[in-house]
Amino acid sequence: MDSFDLPHTSSFKGGSELFLRDVFENILKTYLKKNPTTKRIWELVQSVDNEKICYDHFTFMTLKIEGYGIDSMSSFFMDNGYKIGGGLDFPKKNLRGLWFSPPEIKIPEDGHGLSNGPLPRLVMGEILVDELSPASQEIIRKYLKPAGGKQALLSSILGSLIWEKPTWSEFKHIAEENELAAWAFINGYTMNHLAFSVHRLKHRFSDINCIIRYLEENGFDLNQDGGVLKVSTDGLLLQVSSLSEQLPVEFSDGIIKSVPASYIEFTERLVLPQFEDLPHDQIKEIHRREDFALNNADNILESSRFMLDV
Repeated sequence: MDSFDLPHTSSFKGGSELFLRDVFENILKTYLKKNPTTKRIWELVQSVDNEKICYDHFTFMTLKIEGYGIDSMSSFFMDNGYKIGGGLDFPKKNLRGLWFSPPEIKIPEDGHGLSNGPLPRLVMGEILVDELSPASQEIIRKYLKPAGGKQALLSSILGSLIWEKPTWSEFKHIAEENELAAWAFINGYTMNHLAFSVHRLKHRFSDINCIIRYLEENGFDLNQDGGVLKVSTDGLLLQVSSLSEQLPVEFSDGIIKSVPASYIEFTERLVLPQFEDLPHDQIKEIHRREDFALNNADNILESSRFMLDV
């Protein structure tokens, strides 16, 4: 089934809201455990002014071959109320994506985090393996056995690859052709990045420019592609992301090399022009810019670029 033919779902069917939140909590724990620099940023944001955080979106990367593409991750979430919001295509990156809106649930006035805050949007990308070179396709298919993608969600929760690690030379070949494909090949279903919802923050970090200054002053490397602050063409979607930390990986032939891990993002959705006159305390998420911006997303994807070893 093609990823864009997924059925729409609008309410919980197979589980409970608590179960869904527990799944997100465990995906988040694994992501933070595997990414020390990202965890430092995540902790620092909450330590300043005792800030209560909310998440704009969680992003995952997959490899589009039988049983391993977007479908392998999205089915669980759609069974629990998520709906397709739209598509994002990046032909130069051999990447196709979908974003999903969360189910409508009642959020307490002071709801925050994953325990009782707004559920995050989901962004899922799939590398179109059939568009890669025959040599890269052969390497990927050698490791990704049919039907293995059924364990995608469990893999994301555990942070473990479903398939065996490749050799360094095999991995290097793929990375030289398509860095995102290489990222998905070695990181699997571990969350690629999360995004804080800046407009939901209450204190100084409710200004995205303050976030930029704070991160730079504390020595964190930020993605410069398209400028540190990425602005959509309509000016209503503002995004900033860190650069992936380069962490050592031991490949199946015993060679150890540093490769990109995950990163973190900050997203601010401004109020739509038709709602600008609403009193501040009446502005809800529905009054703000929805969807994603292709130009912003294309630049943010460069956060996981490879450095010197490849």
